Amino acid sequence: MKQKVQILHEDDDLIIVNKPADYLSIPDRHDETKPNVLSFLNNKYGKVFTVHRLDKATSGIMCFAKNDVAHKHLSKQFQERTVEKIYYALVDGILSTPEGEINQGIAPHPARPGKMMVSNKGKKSLTYYKLIEQFQSFALVEANIKTGRTHQIRVHFEAIGYPLAVDNLYGNRTEFRLSEIKLKKYRLGKDQEERPLMTRTTLHAFRLELDQPTTQKRLIFEAPVPKDFSAVLKQLRKWHK
Repeated sequence: MKQKVQILHEDDDLIIVNKPADYLSIPDRHDETKPNVLSFLNNKYGKVFTVHRLDKATSGIMCFAKNDVAHKHLSKQFQERTVEKIYYALVDGILSTPEGEINQGIAPHPARPGKMMVSNKGKKSLTYYKLIEQFQSFALVEANIKTGRTHQIRVHFEAIGYPLAVDNLYGNRTEFRLSEIKLKKYRLGKDQEERPLMTRTTLHAFRLELDQPTTQKRLIFEAPVPKDFSAVLKQLRKWHK
């Protein structure tokens, strides 16, 4: 059963939602019947405007505008980088420094359509990061992106040697299994098959800070990590501290 889009805030100018990991941000060009947040909101509120996007596999906070004036105002905030976007990412490895920045351009991969890569000729891209919790071979980090390039966090962390724990394009695994962290302590009953704890990118848009288009008041929104992400963290805290 798919999770539902959660409305966190609504006023005359904007709508803030918590996007489930299995939803597209906008309709698929080849199949508009696939669940997507824009169609959901259009059906609920009439025409709304997309301000920014999240990858399908990424959960968390998104902003949509309810009118053209608000759309222009919010888009300008994103373009001028006055919006604060904080993500939680679970990555492979032990961080060599508890915080830092990744300032590397990002461009399309020449041989892999749909994949990106760091490149001196790419668009300027800046990510600040800070360690939240270190485990034996994984790290929970907070990523603050100052630019909004395609796959920015995924590409940047892979480039510095700490790919996301689950990432089918840039990482080392396509799912997260409890057996990987319990090792010899993991036991399955007869005829039982292990079900992965998480089967999508270990990335969550946790916090969004922006100015309300009409009042100019600074608004701050947060969305806790969803059940699958939370389950992985719970097991890491239990078995991998």
